[in-house]
Amino acid sequence: MGELQGCPGYDFLDHTADVLIEARGRTKEEALEQAGLAVYEIMTDTSKVRPLTHVDIEVNGMDLYNTVYRWIEQLLVSTDADGLVFSIFRVCDLSEDGTRLVARVWGERFDPSRHEQRTIVKAMTYSQMDFREEDGCWKLRFVVDI
Repeated sequence: MGELQGCPGYDFLDHTADVLIEARGRTKEEALEQAGLAVYEIMTDTSKVRPLTHVDIEVNGMDLYNTVYRWIEQLLVSTDADGLVFSIFRVCDLSEDGTRLVARVWGERFDPSRHEQRTIVKAMTYSQMDFREEDGCWKLRFVVDI
């Protein structure tokens, strides 16, 4: 079976305010990884972020959407608290009901002499959030506040 066009991956879609992201993957986990990458691509050129340190993340949500929200929120907390930017995202476990996510992310401290400073992502939102499988590709849409 051939590779799906545009899966995995992510796109920035037209939105009147903030940024609407569509992250895609062959699995839910891969779509969540692409979502993390997309958030950091808004902030900097992730190809220049070295995997010098890692952060383990575990979030528990009331449902899949709440888990997605908490996943992105926890990434942003690491950036706000420790000045870290990430370029590699691995969702190691996602419970069958979507209420628990365990991941490891790699990156380094933001260095303005090496990292392009783009738009700061202030917060995750539930706006337009949707997570569904279409033709063998999981698509996750959500809006971040910039």
